Amino acid sequence: MVVAYFWRVKARSIPFALVAMALDRFVLKRSSNVGFFKSLGTGKGETFTPKDANPFRWGLIAEVGDYDAFDQSFVIKRWRKNCIDEFRAVIEPISAHGKWSGFEVFQPTLSSWEGEVIAITRARISWRQNLRFWKAVPPVITSLKSAPGLIAAIGIGEAPIGLQGTFSIWKSAAALKDFVFRGDAHIEAISATKKYSWYSEELFSRFAVREIRGSINN
Repeated sequence: MVVAYFWRVKARSIPFALVAMALDRFVLKRSSNVGFFKSLGTGKGETFTPKDANPFRWGLIAEVGDYDAFDQSFVIKRWRKNCIDEFRAVIEPISAHGKWSGFEVFQPTLSSWEGEVIAITRARISWRQNLRFWKAVPPVITSLKSAPGLIAAIGIGEAPIGLQGTFSIWKSAAALKDFVFRGDAHIEAISATKKYSWYSEELFSRFAVREIRGSINN
């Protein structure tokens, strides 16, 4: 199972968040309950440049064996103590295409799903293509925000530049599919991706929503 957390913090807790982003990995790597994981910054996801960054919201995505036990782990409890609200999604992989930091992650355990879905995309952008990529992003984001069936979406990132993605919640797999394959702006972006080879690594993954607690709309 996969769990995704996003925490909102006050200004006084930003130093804690920065330290936790650097040190949580050492604790998580030692846990037998945790497989692949990523600590994440978040942003508006409008330009995928540093000006998008939101220092008041931070995230964590992890593959875990026991998500209830993970919910009571040291890392999660410490974030919970320092945040003002928390979002948690328990999700099950439906499909995953590509790699994340060289790993093939989120191996599918479901072949189909009728309920709400979450899409996680991320990419390592080739440095020589950053400017071209940034210019192409706004029309896609405008299209995403008005897409039928979208519940919520935020930008996610592992670094200020070059390692960005999105985390979005959809009413159904069909709604997500319509946006990906029928939205003019997104189709144009896919075509440009093939033409210019924007990404040195990319991942597109879909998940069945088993449980959601809290909101990412705050």
